Amino acid sequence: MSAITGAGPFGASYVVVAGGGGGGEATRGSGTFAGGGGGAGGYRSSVSGESSGGGASAESPLTLVPGNTYTITVGAGGAARFEGSDSVFGLITSIGGGLGSTIDAGGTSKDGGSGGGGHAVSWQSGGGPGYGTAGQGFDGGSAIDYVGGGGGGAGEAGNTDGQGHGGDGVASSITGSSVTRAGGGSGYGANSGGGGGGGGNNGNGTANTGGGGGGAQRNGGAGAGGSGIVIFSLPLQAIATFSAGVTQTNAVVGSERVYTVTATSTTSETVTVS
Repeated sequence: MSAITGAGPFGASYVVVAGGGGGGEATRGSGTFAGGGGGAGGYRSSVSGESSGGGASAESPLTLVPGNTYTITVGAGGAARFEGSDSVFGLITSIGGGLGSTIDAGGTSKDGGSGGGGHAVSWQSGGGPGYGTAGQGFDGGSAIDYVGGGGGGAGEAGNTDGQGHGGDGVASSITGSSVTRAGGGSGYGANSGGGGGGGGNNGNGTANTGGGGGGAQRNGGAGAGGSGIVIFSLPLQAIATFSAGVTQTNAVVGSERVYTVTATSTTSETVTVS
């Protein structure tokens, strides 16, 4: 975390996670279908000694100037067959997770913060996996036999175990204890989503982790992605004032106050620093 004192400007350490992508499912076509897992929401971090998504190092802290107002948005998780929404903190944007491969979307998964997994039809690989975004997450995995590909996670690609497992997320201790977020959803036929909130078979990603939703076999069964989160820290003498549509908690961790934003009612919510 930053350790800046004085009247500002302040260096804010942050973890910004977008909403996870929804899992894939079949709404038409014939044959046995295994939908791909949803990709995790993009993961960006500036916490010293930790990592951003996609294997990237921590970014530089965000400079916040007293008296200025900054946009803050917590991205929603995508419903089944839909991408997740972006999360924003000032100049930092994390990209929503890619949806898992689904026949209804032309047989392809979608790129995102992390990419969605590919699908299988009648025991053969179908649509290919989606790509992750550099510095935010990894690619989805390809389907293998009758198991859908796992969604990519912030910490690794989907399907790394060869069984449709979602990619694992990345851990951060910005709140004072280690929490893993942004795991990919499992492809249908796999046992579990990626560590960090990824949904298993038909399961939803965990709220406020950006985890991808699990793939399904048929209509209405795929999991939704988990909502994202915005966390940032400021020196104790700084004051953060939020607009009315922001849901947040805060706590003192060492020499700083850490703000955890779990929901924003619009994409125009703000925080003002003084």
